[in-house]
Amino acid sequence: MKYILIQADGMPDRPIKELNNKTPLQVANTPTIDKMTCISEVGSVNHIPEGFKSGSDVGNLSVLGYNPRKYFTGRSPLEAASIGIDLGPNDIAYRCNLINLVEINDHLIMEDYSAGHIETSKAEKIINYLKKYMDNDEFVLYPGVSYRHILVWKEGKMNLETTPPHDILEKKIKNFIPRGDDSLKINEFMKKANALIKKLKNEDSEIGKVKVSDIWLWGQGKKTTLPSFFDLTKKNGSVISAVDLVKGIGRCASMNIINVEGATGYLDTNYLGKVESGLKELESKDFLMLHIEAPDETGHEGDYKKKIQAIEDLDSKVLSPLLEGLKQIEEEYKILLVSDHPTPIELRTHSYEYVPFLIHQRGMNLSNHDFKGFSEDIVNSTQNKLDDGYKLIYKFLDL
Repeated sequence: MKYILIQADGMPDRPIKELNNKTPLQVANTPTIDKMTCISEVGSVNHIPEGFKSGSDVGNLSVLGYNPRKYFTGRSPLEAASIGIDLGPNDIAYRCNLINLVEINDHLIMEDYSAGHIETSKAEKIINYLKKYMDNDEFVLYPGVSYRHILVWKEGKMNLETTPPHDILEKKIKNFIPRGDDSLKINEFMKKANALIKKLKNEDSEIGKVKVSDIWLWGQGKKTTLPSFFDLTKKNGSVISAVDLVKGIGRCASMNIINVEGATGYLDTNYLGKVESGLKELESKDFLMLHIEAPDETGHEGDYKKKIQAIEDLDSKVLSPLLEGLKQIEEEYKILLVSDHPTPIELRTHSYEYVPFLIHQRGMNLSNHDFKGFSEDIVNSTQNKLDDGYKLIYKFLDL
């Protein structure tokens, strides 16, 4: 049996006035998903335990079968693992976003948490420029993908209160800068980066055109240690994602990480390349996690039209060719479609609702419902609810 997990990051939403009080998932044209739903088991699941912030760090740990209450140490250590950073026992990793702040009425406002979804090549130029002036025995910057980078504070502090930049879009940043007894060094680091980015933009015409003004530090944590995915499930598996966080969880779980050229985590990602790479991995692996980031990114942007596109792309550019490719293999297969959390357009950040899931198996009718399509309506049903999200994968894997 082959097992394929499709993680549609942030796909569930809330009713939107402009969509006649329907959600993007309800409005999107998804013939492949709808056809699957009719013969699949459906239910709802909660991947964010009480007391945790709703985020892709906690959510993706849970999706892959790791109880966040036991294994979560912070977001950034997972991203650090993805790009090969070996943290010492007392090192603290911080997520470093390239962002754009604007001044309105003498207040700095978070305009863009992603520097306009900056191209990786331009982001590397900025981070490497900052490294020349800012790396020292205490702080080291590491370039990542697009706007997502890492700062390691050696023998550093993590008892600071930090805020994800996507949670404070269009808000004054003065109430959200890192705070706490040990925040001075981090805030001075951010101020120095701002001055250097301004200098680089004046010197480099290419960077001068990029919508970037600052870095933003958040999501700190110490090194993460996970038991291997194989030890938990007796399945050997691979992860395909454009996002360092998800790749980092896979690396910590001793899974095979597949890097696909042109995978961006946005609407312009190389969907076909991800599907083709996934099918190739299934020739030798039992399990594949295929992570699709665009629904989450478009939710953060607050653009329901783009989110509908992201969902329709999932249907036509991921699931449709995947099912076609799976026809070529002789083994039986199962597919789990689920999200880590909702990212509602109205909030432009993550929320805490349960999310729908479906389990599809080749050649079998697993239907336990009367739903004609896959949507948040499934969550409103009282049947087949799973409170501890990390247990879903064991159900899917028949464990």
